Amino acid sequence: MKEKINKAFNERFSGAGTLYVAPGRFNLIGEHTDYNGGFVFPGAIDKLMMAEIRPNGTDKVRAYSFDLDDYAEFGLNEADAPTQSWARYIFGVCREVLKRGGKVEGFDTAFAGNVPLGAGLSSSAALESCFANAINDIFNDNSIDKFELARIGQSTEHNYCGVNCGIMDQFASVFGKKDHLMRLDCRSMEFEYFPFKPEGYKLVLVDSVVKHELADSPYNKRRASCERVAKRLGIETLRDATMEMLDAIKTDITAEDYFRAKFVIEEKERVLAVCDALVAGDYDTVGRCMYETHHGLSKDYEVSCEELDYLNDIAKECGVTGSRIMGGGFGGCTVNLVKDELYEPFIATVKEKFKARYGHEPKIYPVVVSDGARIYENQ
Repeated sequence: MKEKINKAFNERFSGAGTLYVAPGRFNLIGEHTDYNGGFVFPGAIDKLMMAEIRPNGTDKVRAYSFDLDDYAEFGLNEADAPTQSWARYIFGVCREVLKRGGKVEGFDTAFAGNVPLGAGLSSSAALESCFANAINDIFNDNSIDKFELARIGQSTEHNYCGVNCGIMDQFASVFGKKDHLMRLDCRSMEFEYFPFKPEGYKLVLVDSVVKHELADSPYNKRRASCERVAKRLGIETLRDATMEMLDAIKTDITAEDYFRAKFVIEEKERVLAVCDALVAGDYDTVGRCMYETHHGLSKDYEVSCEELDYLNDIAKECGVTGSRIMGGGFGGCTVNLVKDELYEPFIATVKEKFKARYGHEPKIYPVVVSDGARIYENQ
């Protein structure tokens, strides 16, 4: 990737710039907890976006996407927004830095990535974090703190890309640390690193390559359920709820709202249990919590689908330590914690069985937990 970006940059802009990278992310546990004031537990991965960047002495950004073989040129004022959706991510980052009083001048860039698209690994957050970090380094002497870089990426999604996302994806891409996961408190924004280097295990994503189109807005409906229960309990979010509190009002709420809230409350506790288990090196508990999360997402929160449940069943049959849906649901990946000796047989079995039932093999993405946004060291 480095060579092709160097070549593309030199051909289009002559000479060389500085290389910056930022990773995609996965989330070990803690789904649908962010908007409920709970905890998430992501890590950065070894799949990333890479950009070569050099100031050009003008007030224009000239950008080339290697993967799309597409070029965009735009100014830095609000009226200069480019039409291409990929270029709006870069433009949005520039605008969000400027809105915060930061400095941005014209630059040339060529970029590419190997974060799989559509697999829920946050390629867009990687792109935003890559450019936010680069602009901070090149034009602002790294004076913008890391949390603000993550918020710049989040605001770019909100204001320029039409996605009302939480902070987790950009946070993980900016703050990632090799061999560590991060427990982020979505209410206080405090976070803590936890060691994650599971000796004797591999972490692998199995992508169903399925995304179900939905007639209604399932995320909004589930969020509304959670908010109704919190209001009935007289608390701000379900972060402060217990199962005892929920059971006490069970007859006052719908069965659907009860089960949605039940999942969120139990998931909050599972994240904390997994943190303790990692510190103790207890991967059996980590795995058990992953299976419990899948069951809850499938049966209580109802955001799974037949294909993801089948992937989870195959993992269980193969003796995989832990497996669950990762992300919003209705398609995408399962994340699997697999003992080394079971890895090859599991991959062979899951490919064979899934293809026999659905006519195509799932995609396999081994995951290595890596560092966050940074200058690429081997220039």
